[in-house]
Amino acid sequence: MANNIEVKELLEAGVHFGHMTRKWDPNMAPYIYMERNGIHIINLYKTAAKIEEANSALKKIAASGRKILFVATKKQAKDIVAEKAGAANMPYITERWPGGMLTNFVTIRKAVKKMASIDRMKKDGTFNTLSKKERLQVDRLRAKLEKNLGSISDMTRLPGALFVVDIKREHIAIKEAQKLNIPIFAMVDTNSDPRQVDYVIPANDDASKSIDKVLSSVTAAISEGLSDRKAERDAKKSEDAAAKEAPKAAEATTETTTEEK
Repeated sequence: MANNIEVKELLEAGVHFGHMTRKWDPNMAPYIYMERNGIHIINLYKTAAKIEEANSALKKIAASGRKILFVATKKQAKDIVAEKAGAANMPYITERWPGGMLTNFVTIRKAVKKMASIDRMKKDGTFNTLSKKERLQVDRLRAKLEKNLGSISDMTRLPGALFVVDIKREHIAIKEAQKLNIPIFAMVDTNSDPRQVDYVIPANDDASKSIDKVLSSVTAAISEGLSDRKAERDAKKSEDAAAKEAPKAAEATTETTTEEK
């Protein structure tokens, strides 16, 4: 894979800094290298290996045409996730997690469709027939829906995977994904239980530099998967076009031979 990650890069981004030792989760022990000044230090060789493992799986999911939903509502991660996931054309939640986002997906889709219907009202002129008060109410509703669900408007079915920054904070999203057997990828710090996640990336989930470094690698792998999918589809289109042209070419050759005789 082109986006191999170096341990040195992870070190420079501060990915190795865990939480204070008294706040640790013992299940993170396999990923901890040592304790320094009361803080756990994450083993970056294991982090690098886990990033590679996650990237390989995410690339396959993206190549299959399924969406990966990114979830990060903490201040340090919001803008980074919005930028990286948006650039990779993947849905994301950076505001409050809407309860039932996955387990009651039909209702969430209705809210997204409501947003689309308001947009249609504005295009066809129906919006202008409303009273000033009604227009104000509709505008407020549209703004609220855009803030909470605008980033998932293209997600027409349940995602193929969830990528979470800080599983303790996003525990509701984790529970919903578990109920539906949706694979969970996550940055897991030393204060969290990695057993809740299918693909663990042991990393500092509090520092923006650390989050940016991991997300850059992950989204690059997803973009690679999308490129592979596009190349495969383009190749199939070319094959289909060639297959359609073949009988015509054969027919033309037959006609020419007949005329010559």
